Amino acid sequence: MKIGDVEVRDDVFGVKVKKHVLWEVVKWQLASRRQGTHSTKTRGEVAYSGRKILPQKGTGHARRGDRGANILVGGGVAHGPKPRDYWYPLPKKVRKLGLKMALSDKAQNGAILIVEAIDLGDRPKTKEALRFLESMGLASEKVLIVLPSKEEVIYKSFRNLPNVRVLTVEGLNVYDILWSDRLVLIRSALEGIYKRVEA
Repeated sequence: MKIGDVEVRDDVFGVKVKKHVLWEVVKWQLASRRQGTHSTKTRGEVAYSGRKILPQKGTGHARRGDRGANILVGGGVAHGPKPRDYWYPLPKKVRKLGLKMALSDKAQNGAILIVEAIDLGDRPKTKEALRFLESMGLASEKVLIVLPSKEEVIYKSFRNLPNVRVLTVEGLNVYDILWSDRLVLIRSALEGIYKRVEA
């Protein structure tokens, strides 16, 4: 198939899209990004004495234990969150398939632009980055720019723009592809993408 004037591989940009596979990969990605540093105190950890508040019988009150019981205000939390790792394994085949499907989805919707290069001069300038977006008709859209390798000038020029993300081929992922309205690929990045989905 062709994107603009560039011939691209059907097995990467022409795959049938299955929403469930994309959902699986995005869920795995977001789970991996979670810090998991949340923590609550159990009744054994709250700063209260372990003394029994009332006698067990004869007062007409509920049977109270210590002040840190979970049903009392300020007491410990029952079954609350503790620090944990949310990562779980997802087969490489599924991850690669998800990447192909995300790229295919953009290609089938005409949302991929392939350019030879992005020339913004020798120094990072957000103004130049905006000018580039306007010249491509992308000023009002969410854009993902994919580079073959890290280029400081391009990265720093675009980083202040909230609707633009810049990634190298190694960092290309399903979540960011689906987040964007348009995908801008540097032509030389195509080889890297093919290697990513094969390796």
